Amino acid sequence: MAFTKKTVRDIDVDGKRVIMRVDFNVPLKDGVVTDDTRVRAAIPTIQYLKEHNAGIVLMSHLGRPKGDGPEPELSLKPAADKLAELTGYDVKFVDDTYGEAAAAAVAEVKPGDILVLENVRFLKAEKKNDPEVAKKLASYGDIFVLDAFGTAHRAQGSVVGPAAYIPAVAGFLLEKEVDTLTSIFAEPERPFVAIVGGSKVSSKIGVLDHLIDSADTLIIGGGMAYTFFLAQGYTVGTSLKEEDWVERAGEMLKKAEEKGVKILLPIDNVVSDHFGEDAEGEVVDSDKIPDDRMGMDIGPKTRELYTEAIKGAKTVFWNGPMGVFEFDQFAAGTEAVARAVADSDCTSIIGGGDSVAAINKFDLADKMSWISTGGGASMELVEGKALPGVEALLDA
Repeated sequence: MAFTKKTVRDIDVDGKRVIMRVDFNVPLKDGVVTDDTRVRAAIPTIQYLKEHNAGIVLMSHLGRPKGDGPEPELSLKPAADKLAELTGYDVKFVDDTYGEAAAAAVAEVKPGDILVLENVRFLKAEKKNDPEVAKKLASYGDIFVLDAFGTAHRAQGSVVGPAAYIPAVAGFLLEKEVDTLTSIFAEPERPFVAIVGGSKVSSKIGVLDHLIDSADTLIIGGGMAYTFFLAQGYTVGTSLKEEDWVERAGEMLKKAEEKGVKILLPIDNVVSDHFGEDAEGEVVDSDKIPDDRMGMDIGPKTRELYTEAIKGAKTVFWNGPMGVFEFDQFAAGTEAVARAVADSDCTSIIGGGDSVAAINKFDLADKMSWISTGGGASMELVEGKALPGVEALLDA
């Protein structure tokens, strides 16, 4: 399915100043970027603009600042430094976004220059798409480029705002993300196996429904599995569960059966008496979880079952871990699924969020066909929802 909006290829950027929304929401430790995936993802568009003689002003959020002013630990300076390191370009940084210092720094940007503004969310009004914020950001450029797929589902000032005042087009990452995630559901090569994990059924209800309509097999893991167990009449001890969604989970199981879609749920689980890094696991069958134990990961029989289902797939979509993979003793299920996808002769699409963290933890990124940079955005696209950031761009 071809991207239906204009991209940087479709507009003359020569000698123009471009204000570009990127997703530099990267993890930091002691002021250093610990995972540069999102910075790397923005480089092709930045490179294109620089080679085509545009002056480039980059903006992004990082973390969840209060919005009452600067918070040094959430500064974008480390991301700007990482961009300079990865590209070898001279990347300037200004510790201001909407004030006089930012305006002065932007005015100095010449064709070929790159300037990174400070965290757009240091001002609360940005998240509300305040017109004054949108106008200010639009004043920094002749053209607006959106390449932050990870925030394209947010109708916020730096995502949709400038498009109301200056021509707005997509960057290469946004184009590729939308193309990849829409085409996988339009015409997947079959068998199509979808894997959905994570904590809550409620947060992925639309995704699960959509996957039952399009996948041949749906594998479920993570905390959400226990709500499905309740729908099957099992007890789940102290495991994460959503009582309000049990009936809905039961309806989905019935819908899948009627459509001939195979749903795989864990047949055994690794459980513990508490949640913590010091917790110890034991394996129990899914219908025998003790009252004082909580599910932390899928068990060895389930790992085999899921690996076998993935092995024969031609297309795999995966979003969400199988357990508490952050703790090594409960990472085996997520690792088994990750390795099965990596080893399968399939087109593999990793739908952002914790799945990406898991892929990186097990050093399997180069074995995947496409790794999405946006968790929430990729989920909304999979559901068939329109993304506000994309909708605001010029039609091709």
